[in-house]
Amino acid sequence: MAASTHTVTNQAPPLVGHDVFTSDRALAEAVERHLAPELLTEVRGDLTVLGRAAGSAQLQEWGERANANPPRLRTHDRYGHRIDEVEFDPAWHRLLGKSVEAGLTDAWGRPGGHVRRAAGFLVVSQVEAGHGCPLSMTHAAVPALRAEPELAEVWEPAAASHVYERELGPVAEKPGVLLGMAMTEKQGGSDVRANTTEARPLAADGEYVLTGHKWFCSAPMSDAFLVLAQAPAGLTCFLLPRVLADGSRNAFAIQRLKDKLGNRSNASAEVEFDGTTWARRVGEEGRGLRVIMGMVAATRVDCVLGSAALMRQAVAQAVHHCAYREAFGGPLAEKPLMRNVLADLALESEAATVLAMRLAAAYDTGTPQELALLRIAVPAAKYWVTKRCTPVVAEALECLGGNGYVEESGMPRLLRESPLNSVWEGSGNVQALDVVRALRTEPAALDAFLREVGAARGADHRLDRAIRGVLTELADLEGIEARARRLTERLALVLQGALLVRWAPPEVADAFCAARLGGDGGAAFGTLPHSLDLRALVERARVEA
Repeated sequence: MAASTHTVTNQAPPLVGHDVFTSDRALAEAVERHLAPELLTEVRGDLTVLGRAAGSAQLQEWGERANANPPRLRTHDRYGHRIDEVEFDPAWHRLLGKSVEAGLTDAWGRPGGHVRRAAGFLVVSQVEAGHGCPLSMTHAAVPALRAEPELAEVWEPAAASHVYERELGPVAEKPGVLLGMAMTEKQGGSDVRANTTEARPLAADGEYVLTGHKWFCSAPMSDAFLVLAQAPAGLTCFLLPRVLADGSRNAFAIQRLKDKLGNRSNASAEVEFDGTTWARRVGEEGRGLRVIMGMVAATRVDCVLGSAALMRQAVAQAVHHCAYREAFGGPLAEKPLMRNVLADLALESEAATVLAMRLAAAYDTGTPQELALLRIAVPAAKYWVTKRCTPVVAEALECLGGNGYVEESGMPRLLRESPLNSVWEGSGNVQALDVVRALRTEPAALDAFLREVGAARGADHRLDRAIRGVLTELADLEGIEARARRLTERLALVLQGALLVRWAPPEVADAFCAARLGGDGGAAFGTLPHSLDLRALVERARVEA
């Protein structure tokens, strides 16, 4: 008999069959910290069910299928009628249905809604990030809709529904809806004031027809979209339904789908409005930016959550692999240098999660001080956390070696996805300039930020020094735009440090303050001081499958 030449040894088992929620200690602790005690039993139960589903082989297969079979545009039906529909793999619909059923578009109208929804969003985004786009848009549309109470009365309950209905139809006939956004145009990008789409008022109050184009339309199979267009009094927000009340299709021509770096399962489109496209005004004419900013702020929080999810999944995969893979006489995770790398990655991941969940909690609290905090904390967090995502994922991929570079590992999909949230809803410069704008025009925002970080003063000398450094920078606003990125980075790091000092285990807070605030760390991951308790950081990040 011929000798066997293919015996598989020294390979890590798949990371499957675990609870994505409870195995994430930083996330589970944040939920317990930010929710009222009377809600904890219910919410933990719901998130555990969702976490077990997210860690199952079935949902992981759905995520793989949804990305392997990206959406296809069908402009016409077999008879030549214009239909402008996007076909998705069945796995996409199953994922979306699971997430809607879990309440991930329902935050604004129930106690602790933002914290429970944020935790769930962080969990399911680790399975498949692309389907988070319509979830995010639908959730975030609610503040904008409330600028027009008559519209909100109809659309908000449908958006908050736990029923996913994939077929297009009038809102009155659907048990649940999804909402999208179409703001940017070819010539303007983030500068939406340069939009040229025109809105012509009709005889009925609040009704308009639109003419123009949108360069990026998120989730084009949504039931309605918030769009910006130039009305007689200036840039205005509108709600554009795909299907009108009489059951006829609105004029909404999908020109093409974007061929993107990552986010392959999700459709992003270019669309045209032909002069008969019907829309309903949301808020006053000329106040479109003010109306839409509530939606933008909420989606920016989801950018932070989405990046935190990608980091957590990448770190979990890296720690899992290194716990099982042996090299040079023992498990990789036990090697001092690899342990340093894993600990550094785990530290970045936990800091992102803690900050993201703090933002969600501020929405739930809803006091003037908490909402003022969001004015600086959201763009600062969006700037910093989303920028840290790609290097974290790339380093985690490297921990798997050649195995991590192979598609079957799932790591390349995470890497392709990792830059998205930094670009979406305003790239780095937009966020940094938004922070500067808040500092210049909203004294309550800076006061709220300083109160937040001040709650941790005296607990760590490196944090105290970093806070004093920020105050020094804020004292001189000369040339602030050119150094807006530097200042925004420092604000985000100080906020993360303050939160970890207050709430994280001492070994986590110590490591963060040493490496991120105290200057005792290098530019690459794996450069933490060797005197820290690195083993504890790695064990805290490990998933017991």
